[in-house]
Amino acid sequence: MIVLRSPLSHRSRTVVLSRAVTVAEGIFAPGHLGELTRQIPFELVDDVLERTRTTQRRLRLLPSRVGVYFTLALALFPMLGHARVCDKLVAGLDGLSLRRPSEKALRDVRRRLGPAPIKLLFDTLAGPVARPNVPGVRYRRWRTVAFDGCSSTKAPDRPRAVAWLGKIKHRFGQEGYPMLRIVALCETGTRSLLGAVFGPVDVSENAYAEQLLPLLDDGMLLLNDRGFDADDFIAKAAATGAQLLVRLKGRRTPARQACLPDGTYLTRINGVALRIIDAHISVTTAKGLQIGGDYRLATTLTDHRRYPAHELIALYHERWEIESAFYSLRHTLLQGLVLRSQDAYGIEQEIWAQLTLYQALRRAMAEAVESVPGTDPDRAAFTIALETARDQVVTADGILPTTLESTPGRIARAVLTNLLPPRRPRISPRRVKCPISRYAAPPAQRLIDGAAPITNITITVLPASTLHPDGRRDRTLQLMRTDPHRPWTAREIAAGLGLTHHRGLTAELSRWVKENMISRTAPGTYALTHEWTHPDQPTATVQAELTGQSAP
Repeated sequence: MIVLRSPLSHRSRTVVLSRAVTVAEGIFAPGHLGELTRQIPFELVDDVLERTRTTQRRLRLLPSRVGVYFTLALALFPMLGHARVCDKLVAGLDGLSLRRPSEKALRDVRRRLGPAPIKLLFDTLAGPVARPNVPGVRYRRWRTVAFDGCSSTKAPDRPRAVAWLGKIKHRFGQEGYPMLRIVALCETGTRSLLGAVFGPVDVSENAYAEQLLPLLDDGMLLLNDRGFDADDFIAKAAATGAQLLVRLKGRRTPARQACLPDGTYLTRINGVALRIIDAHISVTTAKGLQIGGDYRLATTLTDHRRYPAHELIALYHERWEIESAFYSLRHTLLQGLVLRSQDAYGIEQEIWAQLTLYQALRRAMAEAVESVPGTDPDRAAFTIALETARDQVVTADGILPTTLESTPGRIARAVLTNLLPPRRPRISPRRVKCPISRYAAPPAQRLIDGAAPITNITITVLPASTLHPDGRRDRTLQLMRTDPHRPWTAREIAAGLGLTHHRGLTAELSRWVKENMISRTAPGTYALTHEWTHPDQPTATVQAELTGQSAP
């Protein structure tokens, strides 16, 4: 309601604004997150508490539901202490005369809840959030997702935190803070999280990522960096039914099963049929600086006619969206601060709260973008959504949906009003902020001062025959394919390759047996496996993909 007052001068006129605030009744009133409560409603929190058996046994000043929202609010205001965050939750509730809990009571409610209900809350909210028709979310019929890890989250330098996480040791000493590694599976189109795990940094990213593989399905296309090119990981990821587009390390040279007309070639890694794409990417900046690099991609999309190499190379750039997701989580939301919890129990709860809050913000941003058809989710600003959500917590506004369901909330209106311009091609060096050596950055990166606009991008597919000549492995496979259905002795293979003796060849043959290219039929005798029998007679699945038909 607006009331106008008309004093003597029109320049001194004032306006009185009054508004209605709808919150939970009684001691449950501080349990809210402003408009973000629509993403994490009361019913969901109560169900999570019931399933984790953390509902209060008797009503106190801080019920369990209020404790959950307070824990999430701590992630929303990482720069404030417990009491100041509690003040934020009750700032818009002056008329209720609520008692102010002590800091000890606030710490006790966190301890009473533990990490279990917050983790279940994240698992409930996690998942793809974009509809299939949203731009930039899919390639053909597959939703693009990516794995990556972040190891820059710092825990307090306290004995209980160090006992769990340890400290990274360098030749000049050790890190000042114990570090935490977070590995997530991200929807690249919206940067929402499908799942996440975390723990000490001495565990590899691959080990953490394997825990998230069950989240993949046959409707996804996984874009992976070179850190996830291990043979076992590729096989396990392919077994989920998802398609793969993985960058391989430059020193890896898979065996060639068959060369394709576009310069790519077929191979098999740990039993998975893959297509290898070697390419050189060169970019020219607005200042005339040229920077290039070689990429070796492996994909399960083996049909070179249906899935052109240039198209897949350009698609791989979407993998970098997960880097922006970690930037929003680590720097925009947490502001690069050290975690507030000082033991493993509290650290787990705090990280799950950050992930839950991040996912709730991404869901709100996706709903805002989808309300305007054709809008790319890349144009939604995470900082705008975050700051608007913080404002709504202080004013306790928009906690429950209005009667007009089609009316967007304040977060959606703020996001749509402040849409970023369409994405421009730019290049920015990846630099270590605190390198041990002042000469750690490569010379090519030091030439770029911040982000630079790109005026031209050149993608050149490098044919396998010109990139690297046939090695002993490829020549051995070609020799055995001349008579693929009979066993070959090591002496015969050595003679066919022009070697004077076969002693040095035996170790290589044993290694190729482990890679399932050949099999040992008798001592010193080898034969091609079924998949590598002949390049013109691939397996039924590969043959179907080459002809563009469905596999039987």
